[in-house]
This record gives sequence, C-alpha cells and structure tokens, in this order.
Amino acid sequence: MAKLPKEYQFLDLSDYGRSGGHWIAQQLKNTWVTPIHVTTLFVFVGIFAIVCMLNGYYKIAAFFIIIKSVIDAADGELSRLNKKPSYIGRYYDSIADIILNFSFLLTFWYITDISIIYMLIAFFGIQLQGTVYNYYYVILRNSVAGDSTSRIFEDSTPKALHGENQLTVNVFYKIYNTLYITFDKIIYHLDKNACDSPPFPKWFMTLVSMYGLGFQLLFMSFMLFLNMQNYVIPFFIIYSVLIIVFIGIRRQFLN
Repeated sequence: MAKLPKEYQFLDLSDYGRSGGHWIAQQLKNTWVTPIHVTTLFVFVGIFAIVCMLNGYYKIAAFFIIIKSVIDAADGELSRLNKKPSYIGRYYDSIADIILNFSFLLTFWYITDISIIYMLIAFFGIQLQGTVYNYYYVILRNSVAGDSTSRIFEDSTPKALHGENQLTVNVFYKIYNTLYITFDKIIYHLDKNACDSPPFPKWFMTLVSMYGLGFQLLFMSFMLFLNMQNYVIPFFIIYSVLIIVFIGIRRQFLN
C-alpha cells in the first residue's frame, strides 16, 4: 500500500529500499513477526555496520547500511499490509533512526581525524535535512488523504490506535518528542505557512527527497565503499545549505 494516492506519487530518491522492503513485508505478512520486530532487526543491522566500520571493513559496512535502509522500509510496509497502523511503531522507528544516525556519525568521527565539534554540527545538519523532507512529505500526505499515521504537528500525545496501549504510546511519544522537538520547531518557524499551500508538485518533492534518510545513508555507504570516510562529516555540513534553497523555493513559488 502506498503512502500517497497514485496521482500524487513522485520519484522519491530516498525510497530505493521500498520494493525490497515490500517483498520482505509480503513474506512476513501471515507470520508472527510484527513491524516492531522488523524495526528491531534494522537496529541490529545498523549496529553490525558500525562494528564493521570500527574494524576497518568499510565495504561490508557500506553494504549493511544499505540493507538497513531496505529493512527500514519493511516495517511500515508490513504495518500497511496488515492494515494495523501504530503510533508506537512509528515513534519507535523514528527513535531508532535518530540514535543510529548519531551513532553512525560518531563512528565516522572515531575512525577519522575530524573534530567532535564538526561531527555534532553534521548531526544537527542531518537531522534538520530529514526534518525538512518529513515536514513537506507529511503535509502532502495529509492534504491528499494519504497515510496519516505521521502528523504534521507532533505537539500532543495521540490517542492510542486499536490494539495499542495508551501508556506505551505516551512513553514513546515523550521520548520521540524530546529527541525531535528542536528540529521540528526550527523547520516549522522557517516555513510556518507550508500547510496552507496546495499539494506540492512532484518535481519539488523529488528534489526534497534528496534529504530523505535513505538518500543520506546512500551517501554514507558510497563514501565508505570508496574509502572516503574522511569526507562524510564535511559533506553533510555543506549539504545542509540546501535547506535554505528548498524552503526558499516553497515560500517563493509554491504558495
């Protein structure tokens, strides 16, 4: 099941793992495996990639970073196939992603001579990049009756969906909100009126998808494969410049 109606679907550069994720979800559809299990699996795959990086096996690490992206797509696909949306699963996925993002960059810092300050700047930049993409993507999905598990404004604890425990939803929401609230507020204040725009054109969403997590991990993987690990942190700092470009395009031309 797609996140968007067919007429609004666009080429998502960060979503290259979707077909593989859908295949995995199809195999798991009628089993005891849940999306939570799948999310936990990609966490372990990400940790394995980090272990490979720490031991100098950069090409193997690059491979498993891509595998992580594919499995990351599978949990949401499985949830949609089983028609069991979940706030717990949505928050758990996002919490796992931000912790792994930080861990990946921390590992790049450890295996290179880059300053820890630059690593922290790169992490901040990566999270802002992802927030721009998610902000516009969620606005689009909500405006055209697409997948609505993700909310435009995560400013209150949602009511647990069928099969969920409200206390667990509350706990996961608080953790999610603590980790993401700063980035969400920054992007919202940079483009408060985005929600009032007509549905964003496909070309714009394709451009913004350059900031999707899958595309970010693809860059990391590519540089690792080419033994360019020294350039990963500087690259993501410079890459953050496009945040202003994308927001500027939206504000000037897509009202």
